[in-house]
Amino acid sequence: MPRASAAAAARTARQVLDTASDLFAAHGFTGVSLDDVAQAAGVTRGAVYHHYRNKAGLFRAVAAHLQARVADAVVEAAEHAGTDPTARLSAGSHAFLDVITSGAAVRVLLVDAPAVLGWQEWRRLDAENSGMHLQEVLREIGVGDELLGAMSAQLSGAMNEAALWIAEHHDDEARRQAHSALDRLLAAVSP
Repeated sequence: MPRASAAAAARTARQVLDTASDLFAAHGFTGVSLDDVAQAAGVTRGAVYHHYRNKAGLFRAVAAHLQARVADAVVEAAEHAGTDPTARLSAGSHAFLDVITSGAAVRVLLVDAPAVLGWQEWRRLDAENSGMHLQEVLREIGVGDELLGAMSAQLSGAMNEAALWIAEHHDDEARRQAHSALDRLLAAVSP
C-alpha cells in the first residue's frame, strides 16, 4: 500500500488538529478521547497517534496553534493602530480579549492548558507568543527593564482573568465592561 504524500499527511494532521480544537473547546481535555477525535475527523486512531503521538501531544499542538493564532490577531491589531506605542498597546490588548474569548481559545488556553501542560509549559507558550509582543510594546512606551517582567505578568494576568470573566458571563455587557476596565488599566500604564 503506498504511503500518503506529504501534502495529504499535512492535510490529515491539520484536520485532526482542527477537530481536536473544537472537541477540546466543547468538552474539555478530560471529556475527549483520541477515538472521539479520530471519529470526528474521519481518520483512524492510528493516524492521530502517527501525527501527535498521544492525547497530551495532540493537546499541546492544539494549545500551541491557538496561542499562535491569538498572537497573530494581537500583532495584526497593533500594526493597524499605527506607530504610536500607546495606541498599539491598547489595540493589541483589546484584540487579545476578543480573540481569546471567541472559539476554542478560552477553554483550551486558560482553563485546561495550565493543568494539562503544567504551569511552566503554559507560561513558556504564552511568553513565546502574546507575552513577547506585550513586552515589546511595554518597552516601547517606556517601561524599563526593572519593571518589564512584573508589568507584563500583571497585565497578562489581568487580561487572562478578564477573558475568563467574559466567558463566564456570556453576554455583550460583560464584554463591554471588561474592555472598559482594560482601558483604565492601560491608562495607568501609559505615559
